[in-house]
Amino acid sequence: MKDPNIEHIRHTLAHLLASAVLEIYPGTKNTIGPAVDDGFYYDFKFPADVKLSDKDLPTLEKKMKNNLKKWTKFTHKEVTEKEAKEIFKDNQYKIELIEEIAKKKEKITLYTCGNFTDLCRGGHTENPAEDIHSDSFKLSRVAGAYWRGNEENTMLTRIYGLAFPTKLALDDYETMRIESEKRDHRKLGKEMGIFTFDEDVGPGLPLWLPNGTAITDELEKLAKETEFKGGYVRVRTPNIAKESMYKKSGHLPYYEESMFPPMEYEGGKYYLKAMNCPHHHKVFGAEPRTYKQLPLRVAEYGTCYRHEKSGELFGLMRVRMLEMNDAHIYCTEAQFADEFRAVNEMYMHYFKIFGVEKYIMRFSKHDPKRLGDKYVNEPELWKKTEDMVRNVLIESKIPYIEVENEAAFYGPKIDVQVWSAIGREFTLATNQVDFAVPKRFDLTYKDSEGKEQTPLCIHRAPLGTHERFIGFLIEHYGGNFPLWLAPVQVKIIPVGESHHAKAVEIYDELRKNLVRAEVELSDEGFGKKVRQAKVSRAPYFIIIGDKDLAVGKVTLESRDKGQIGQLDHKEIIEKILTEIKNRI
Repeated sequence: MKDPNIEHIRHTLAHLLASAVLEIYPGTKNTIGPAVDDGFYYDFKFPADVKLSDKDLPTLEKKMKNNLKKWTKFTHKEVTEKEAKEIFKDNQYKIELIEEIAKKKEKITLYTCGNFTDLCRGGHTENPAEDIHSDSFKLSRVAGAYWRGNEENTMLTRIYGLAFPTKLALDDYETMRIESEKRDHRKLGKEMGIFTFDEDVGPGLPLWLPNGTAITDELEKLAKETEFKGGYVRVRTPNIAKESMYKKSGHLPYYEESMFPPMEYEGGKYYLKAMNCPHHHKVFGAEPRTYKQLPLRVAEYGTCYRHEKSGELFGLMRVRMLEMNDAHIYCTEAQFADEFRAVNEMYMHYFKIFGVEKYIMRFSKHDPKRLGDKYVNEPELWKKTEDMVRNVLIESKIPYIEVENEAAFYGPKIDVQVWSAIGREFTLATNQVDFAVPKRFDLTYKDSEGKEQTPLCIHRAPLGTHERFIGFLIEHYGGNFPLWLAPVQVKIIPVGESHHAKAVEIYDELRKNLVRAEVELSDEGFGKKVRQAKVSRAPYFIIIGDKDLAVGKVTLESRDKGQIGQLDHKEIIEKILTEIKNRI
């Protein structure tokens, strides 16, 4: 959970940054400056002759620290729309914000500290000079950003800053950030041949290369095995559907901005699939159902398409095509607790496999004031289902926090937050409760008395999408995937040409057992072969030389544990197969 005090400090520092910029670069227009997870940023429109870069940050930072000494108290006052527009008459960005606030009939407030006044809702630290340590924050980088995140708007200059309660916390974060850069999934993904993007294909549309496809296949295999044991049935659904289905589901009015524009075809409109759930509702409704068939757990690794803005695309973490480990569980109200608990237990199973030690469930609820706008207008069902979710979390003793106004439009949801091996937080997947949409699709089952009832639906995706999850795993493992998941599992390195026959024999045997092995038969020297092989990050290396052949064995070396020693190659293959089978 976020510390409100550090949030206030970070927001205060955004104001402090704006004051420094306006003093050093007169004529600049400041726009918005929020707190973010590791600090703050502020967006500016600089005069045409100012080309700000990272080398200018030390000067700005020094000015901020000088100004901080005089910032002893925030004052605020409420003003009219007319007064606010007069104050910011030369700043069209502030005028736009003022008009939006007035349209919503909200208060227009100005906050002042030192000699700087800004349009703001509040949320600052009481006495910046006392509450903020000058060595606990720093400016980090300059970037471009479209006004309001819309690529059709003006490009602004965004200045980012880092801020933490203490210098030690700041130093620790920067150390972690350096390690994160080494493990950056975009960097390692390219080095390891996992995925690529191509302009002719389009931004945000990843191409999985052979090594990446090996990983996705293994994850899909794991999910299918786990779900089969959990009583799921698998289906396949189209990548497009008619407009009428998405109107029926409610996704078009609530979710249209995240969907690709429609295709006109045969007098109607078709949309690329942005979510699997409406298709699965159609699967449920394809035949009559009775209570004896429930719970019905429908699973699919479905491909979805999201209209993400260009400026928000980020490697595998934010893409426009995603392959989702999706499933929908149709159940009675009496079955809900057991089903929701089983989904959470599946998460725990996966966390153990992938070595995820820190996690929390972010329980997102609705805002009663936004019923009919952002959320389905069913106040009693909202309260009832939120209570049901909370009870399961409490009974399961799973760590969770509650947040307001972040639910899905059709019911409460849980965002699963996990931390990688180096302490970075990721949103992995979601669980969602749907009490509204099955009714829209006229989904029913006959209860024990022969009466028709509407099932509850649980949306769940424990492994999220291939894209986001593999992006997380690349960082989590630093590219050193465990044996069962590694794109190349075994590298076979003969010292010289006289050892090629044995190397090929072992290679063939490994491949017959579906082990992803590669053999180095080039004319390069042995040392270079070893160096090149280690770039693959294969968990095991089998080395074959004269001394090995003399005793009828080969040398096994582990990527993580170093040299294991001379072993019979049959023994090595058995060891490897056992580790793969058990996902060690």
